[in-house]
Formats: sequence, structure tokens, C-alpha cells
Amino acid sequence: MIPVAEFKQFTEQQPAFKVLKPWWDVLAEYLTVAMLMIGVFGCTLQVTQDKIICLPSHEPRENLSEAPCQQLLPRGVSEPMGDLRELSGLNNNLDLQQYSFINQLCYETALHWYAKYFPYLVVIHTLIFMVCTSFWFKFPGTSSKIEHFISILGKCFDSPWTTRALSEVSGENHKGPATTTAGRATVTVTTIAGPGKAGEGEKEKVLAEPEKVVTEPPAVTLLDKKEGEQAKALFEKVKKFRVHVEEGDILYTMYIRQTVLKVCKFLAILVYNLVYVGKISFLVACRVETSEVTGYASFCCNHTKAHLFSKLAFCYISFVCVYGITCLYTLYWLFHRPLKEYSFRSVREETGMGDIPDVKNDFAFMLHLIDQYDSLYSKRFAVFLSEVSESRLKQLNLNHEWTAEKLRQKLQRNSRGRLELALCMLPGLPDTVFELSEVEALRLEAIGDITFPPGLSQLVHLQELSLLHSPARLPFSSQIFLRDRLKVIRIKCEELREVPLWVFGLRGLEELHLEGLFPPELTRAATLESLRELKQLKVLSLRSNAGKVPASVTDVAGHLQRLSLHNDGARLVALNSLKKLAALRELELVACGLERIPHAVFSLGALQELDLRDNHLRSIEEILSFQHCRKLLTLRLWHNQIAYVPEHVRKLRGLEQLYLSHNKLETLPTQLGMCSSLRLLDVSHNGLHSVPAELGLLQNLQHLALSYNALEFLPEELFYCRKLRTLLLGYNHLSQLAPQVGALRALSRLELKGNRLEALPEELGNCGGLKKSGLLVEDTLYDGLPAEVRDRMEAE
Repeated sequence: MIPVAEFKQFTEQQPAFKVLKPWWDVLAEYLTVAMLMIGVFGCTLQVTQDKIICLPSHEPRENLSEAPCQQLLPRGVSEPMGDLRELSGLNNNLDLQQYSFINQLCYETALHWYAKYFPYLVVIHTLIFMVCTSFWFKFPGTSSKIEHFISILGKCFDSPWTTRALSEVSGENHKGPATTTAGRATVTVTTIAGPGKAGEGEKEKVLAEPEKVVTEPPAVTLLDKKEGEQAKALFEKVKKFRVHVEEGDILYTMYIRQTVLKVCKFLAILVYNLVYVGKISFLVACRVETSEVTGYASFCCNHTKAHLFSKLAFCYISFVCVYGITCLYTLYWLFHRPLKEYSFRSVREETGMGDIPDVKNDFAFMLHLIDQYDSLYSKRFAVFLSEVSESRLKQLNLNHEWTAEKLRQKLQRNSRGRLELALCMLPGLPDTVFELSEVEALRLEAIGDITFPPGLSQLVHLQELSLLHSPARLPFSSQIFLRDRLKVIRIKCEELREVPLWVFGLRGLEELHLEGLFPPELTRAATLESLRELKQLKVLSLRSNAGKVPASVTDVAGHLQRLSLHNDGARLVALNSLKKLAALRELELVACGLERIPHAVFSLGALQELDLRDNHLRSIEEILSFQHCRKLLTLRLWHNQIAYVPEHVRKLRGLEQLYLSHNKLETLPTQLGMCSSLRLLDVSHNGLHSVPAELGLLQNLQHLALSYNALEFLPEELFYCRKLRTLLLGYNHLSQLAPQVGALRALSRLELKGNRLEALPEELGNCGGLKKSGLLVEDTLYDGLPAEVRDRMEAE
């Protein structure tokens, strides 16, 4: 038996979601439960009882009519049996296995598919109805908005300030319970005064002159800010939510789509059920070629559940019709009324406060649904939509706190040499910022809901903008101003879908740095807005959890020179789009979960630097293919799990820098000495016990890092690298340093700490560029050097 409770998850939503379910959705839920019970009941019977019972027809094949079941009568039982004995010579008494075989064979071949699968079809169709009804509560693009809206709605409905504001406004205007909202001035007071019990006398005084509160800041500053903490938090939430939701109509569109889908599904179900319901027949004629096995070719079968299934089918069709009527009414309601607009005109007229704004798109649609449940919710919610006066008060206080002189003291040069103003964790953006026309870089961190005013055009030298957890809106006029001026922009947010769209319209942008996560449902797709407008973009940095390289990266393939993808350990799978980046010079694939060097990299003919840090590389046999990257100069394979370097490394004759630190290397190939252009080699933090003498062939080598290994000796040929400037040998097992080290006349930095040295060779004095500050060694060893050597090293 299949319990209906197993299907509960298909219809179960959070209890708070009921405020967005009008009466027709509630009725539809009950109907789907009834239809589901019909399907489950039919499936249970189908599984637990015999599906069909067949008996052989005793008429000869040449006399058999089209309906053998009509010939199977009691009077003809004895005669056909005698005939069968003469025809086949088989025993006429079929055993149980033959009956089971015939039953199954006739069930599959003779019984109409509708009669066989009716209960399963009911269950499937009902589940589809359930999914369609609750899909917008589950879909990521809509459920987040719904949950956020219901959370705010409940807090606004239960807020003590809501009740206090409505009662005070009602008493002032001498109106009844219909006075359910507050004006702009009242909201300003709410932000400061809040729902506290103290200061009621002050609030009553301000409410008596609402216009005066907005226009005269001194009257507002007398209010106690602690009383407004709860209401202020609600104002901020409502404002953010309104900006987010009014930008689109995904909720409205999703609700229409799922309703249209239900109507189409209803029509399809109704049509084919009415057509095929007559196929559920009690008697079924079955003709199969089984005479060689059973002695019979025609059978009359009894569909044991046909009578019950026909009744269930008519009940199911009745429920579907009622369900379809509710869906048609829903469509009528959706298209008959302008649900993408919601006016608080009646509320404004009742309260006399005209600053409550009308809303649109998804915000309006949800308020219409709320009205179907209880219109009191939307009326109490309107109190917190009057945000203009609150925002004005907050901005005035912010400008008063952050004067232009105070901001000018925070100016300093950043790493790029630009004059930067950095602001962090402010309640808003002071207007005085735009008085500093000398600012070249603006860094805003943890500043909520920034709206750049027209005064942004005063920052004529602005070239760099950083928005770190600071969502920003940019008016069209300001977009025109920044479109060709801004060169560098950094965006850091929780999710990449929070990146403002105006960022992708900055035509003069040269560097774009984005940091944020893709939602779990979008990780594989890794969809990023189109970059076609960024005609000058040269550097693109993306730190996220993308499952593949965003397809929009190819929009800038013709001029992108540096691409950095930092995946924080998430595996990057699809990399084929990298092949289109013909102009790419630098590529970073950091912490992307790579186990092999991507083949797409070998197609980048202009590539000069490749960084594959913090991946899971174990083998680099593909290194041979780097010979196609003829311009490759720097290869960083550090912080991986590489166990060996293949002999093919000798093909990289043009390579100048090779980073292999923090791996699991125990040996180095002798062919490494054939990389004649190598200037830097870093193999520190490995398990090397020795290094090949062929490293002495690297005559251009200037930097060699061998620290944190298990080296016990160094080949004398290593000191043939006359251009060596930096030699890092710290934390190995070296017991002596060969006197040939004195041949390294260009050496300026030598690390020997953490070894087993007993003395240093006095030939170190021949290293003219080596000073005491560049010699990292224990003090006892340094003091053991001859005095003249020490004097030479300490001399400036």
C-alpha cells in the first residue's frame, strides 16, 4: 500500500506562504489531493490483485469470429475440447504456469494501454498539477523574493510601531479603522522614534505637524534615535526589497506560465480521457500465436478491475473539470485586472498622507494576492513604504557628520598611484564626496543601497571605482558620465547576480574585477551578463564558484589580454571557450579543481604567463604541448600534487620562469638543464634529495629556490651558473657548502638557515654583491667567517 503521506512533499510549503494563496489555489490543492487518492488507490489495486484472467476459446480457428469472447459459452465447452484433442494432440487441461503465461501475454498485447496505465496516469498528472501549483514557491528566481516578502510582511504587520502610527493618525484625522497608513513625515519620525514607549509626547507633537518634520531638520534631530532602531531596520529592508522586486515581473510571469500550463494540461487530460475512457472493457478478446505451447490461439479475458476503473475514471474526470474551471477563473483574474500595478490611492485618501508611493511589477502582484487573503496586510505594510522623508533625514545627518574637510583627510595614494578615497561601513554615501573633484579612485565597502546622484559628474578625474558589498544604482545621466571615463571597476558581492547591470555598459573600461558566488542552481551554467559593450577591456578577473568559463568571456576575445579565474576550490569543468581568446597573454586558473593541464590552454598562441596555482595536478605529461605556445615565458605550477617532471620539459627552450614549489617532487629530470632561457627556477617545499648536475647548464639562471627540501649535497656544476643572484638553500640537510660558491660574483642573496653546516667557506668573500643583509644564516656560522670577509660584507 502506498501511503498518501509520501506525496506530501510535493504540496508542502511553509505555513507563511498561505498569505499568497487565494481561494482558488486552496481549492485546487484539495482537488489534487482527491485526484491523488484516486490514483494511489488504483495503483494499489493494480499491484496487489490479478490484472487479467484469461480462458481459452474452443472454436476452431477457421470458425473463429472477431469476438471470440461471444463464442465462449457453457454449451460449447465439451465439443471444442474434443476437437482440440484431434487437432493438436495436447492435453486440454492447462496448468497454472500456462494460465499465468497467457494472462501476462494477453495483458501486454490485448488490453488497451489506457486500461492498463489509467491509475499511473492519474498519479503522474496529479503530481504535475501539484508541481505547477507550487513551482513558483520552489523556483530559485521567485522563492527568494517570496520568502523575503513574507518575512518583511510579517514583521511589518506585527510591529508595535505600525499599530501606534495607525492609531495616532486615525485619532488625528478622526477616521475609523480604514485609517491604515502613515505619511512621509510620519515615517521619518518612525525611523528615529520607533516603537518604544518612551518619548510619546514628542511623537504626538511631531505628528501634529507632519510637514514641518520633513522641511525643518532641527525639529527632527530632537528625537531619540534609540526608539527608532526596530522601525529603521524595517524601513531599510522594505526599501531594499522594493528596489529588487520592482525591477522585474518574474513572479507575475511565473504565475501566469504555471496557470497556462495547468489549463493546457487540463484540456489535454480532459480530451484524451473522454476519448479513451470507453476502452476500459470488462471482457477483452485476445488472439496470440501460442498453439504450440498451450494448444490454443484465441482467448477470452476478464479485466478484473475494469468496472472499478471506469467508475474511478468518471470521478477523476469530474475532479479534473472542477480543477480546470478554477484554472480558467485564475486566467480571467490575471488578465482582467492590471495586476502589475498597485495603487494606495484609497489608503492615501483615508489617512490624508499622500507620500505613500504606488508600486509595480512583482511587488504589485504580491500585494494583489495578499488582498485576496486579507487586505489588512497591505494596508499595514503601506506604513513602511513611506521612505522618502526617512531617507532625506538620514542623508542630512550623514552629510553633517562627513564634511568635505573630513573626507579630504582620508585621501591617500593606492597601489596604482591614484588618489583614493576609501569609505567603509557607512549608512549611506555622503553628498560631500562629490565635492572632492581631485579624487581619482573611489572605494566603497559595506555601504548599503548606494544611489549615485547627478553630482557624480563633479568627479572629473575619477578612473577607478570599487564597490565591495555595496550595491549601487546609477542614474542614466551618471552612466553617460562614467561610460568613457572609468577605467577600473571592482565589484564584490555575495552572489554575482547582484552585480549592477550598468557595469556591463562602461565602454571605456579596461579592467573588470568581479567577486561573488553563483547560486547553487546556476553554478553549472555560470551565466554572466554580456560583455560586448566593453570594447576596451584588457583585464578580467572573476572569483566565484563557476562550473565553467562564462560564455560571455568570448565577447571580449579580440582584445582581452589577462584573464584570472579564482574558483575557491570548486571544480571548473568546461574550458573549451578559452580557445577563442586569441589575444590572451596572461591566464590564471587558481583553485579550480584541475587534475590535468587543460588542453584548451595549448591553443593560446599569444600566451606569455600561465598560473595554475592551488589545483590538484598530479601529472604534467601534457607539458610537451606547451611548445605550441611559443611566447610562453612564465609557467606557475606551484601548490599542486605533482610527483615528477617529465623529460619533455626540455622542449620549453623559451621558458624564463618555472614555479614548481609546494609539490611532491623527489627528483628533477636532467633534461631541465636544456631549458636554456630559464632565469628563475623555484622548486622549494618539495621532497628533493638531490638536484641534477645539468642545472649548471642554465647560464641565464638568476634565481634558484631549493629551500625546504631534503638536499644533502649540491653538485659543483651548480656553481657554473655565473649570473645567479638569488640562491635559497634554507632548511635542507646540507653539511657543507662547496668553496666554488665564490665563483658566483653576482650573488646578492644567499639563504642557508636550517641546515647542518659547521662552517662557511671563506670564498664567500669573493661574492662581491653579497652583503650581510643578503646572507641568511645562523649568527654562529657568520661569526666563524674571517674578519676581512665580514668587514667586506658589512661595508656599504
